[in-house]
Amino acid sequence: MTRWRAVPGDDRVLPFTLGVSWLVLPFLLVALVLLYLLPESTDRLFAWTIEPPLTAMFLGSAYMGGIWFFTQVVRLRRWHRVQYGFPAVVLFAMLLGAATLLHWDRFHHGHVSFVAWAVLYVTTPFLALVALLLNRSADPGVPEQLDVRVPRPVRLVLGIGGGVALLAGLVLFAVPSVGIELWAWELTPLTARVVGAVLTLPGAVDLWLLVDDRWTSFRWMFQAQLASLALINAAWIVERDDLLWDRPLAWLFAGGVAGALVVYAALYLWGERALRVRPG
Repeated sequence: MTRWRAVPGDDRVLPFTLGVSWLVLPFLLVALVLLYLLPESTDRLFAWTIEPPLTAMFLGSAYMGGIWFFTQVVRLRRWHRVQYGFPAVVLFAMLLGAATLLHWDRFHHGHVSFVAWAVLYVTTPFLALVALLLNRSADPGVPEQLDVRVPRPVRLVLGIGGGVALLAGLVLFAVPSVGIELWAWELTPLTARVVGAVLTLPGAVDLWLLVDDRWTSFRWMFQAQLASLALINAAWIVERDDLLWDRPLAWLFAGGVAGALVVYAALYLWGERALRVRPG
């Protein structure tokens, strides 16, 4: 039974959780290529037509973070190092599944990409939730032998910022008209909900900083966020004509994601340096 249920405190990633990670990775890799490298061809290649291209690249950037995350799950096999990604994945997948049902008529029914999309977002919320529930007790709750504490002021700033991002994403999903009127680039009801779902990802991770100060609990989560932020910044620079610069949120978005990249990079470098200089 211990093979399928966590032994409290053993920090092991269960085979079921590894299986879910391996299952999701190919979908994310294909979606990244289609959305980020071929954003102007979603009408022919993807599950639904996404306009403007910046929206496709924004979603693709989120998948890049997901690829990095699930790769770490199968590589590290230490539960406390990846556990905070799973609530974010469950929420994100649930929101995209709901968006699919709410805007069913916008999808390319019968297209292989739609079949893959539908399978992914029908199954992933439940599979990721089961993985989370089965593995939840494995966290030993103590720092690793080589670990550092994230300073409380940093945790408060990022945790509160995460709460704001999570709330903004949920509002955008629940009331897409807000995004259509105010967002940094042109949205439809469907793409407003998708953008909102993406915004919940960093928020649902960073909130945990309010209750956990172990650097090893967030080290690999921040790697995933850095990968995603790097692609988001490249996307808005390449597709800067898609931004509605007469809207304040266009400037806030561009400055915000650029600033976030700098902040996360600085924190990551601090954490790595602190690990190297830590005695013992």
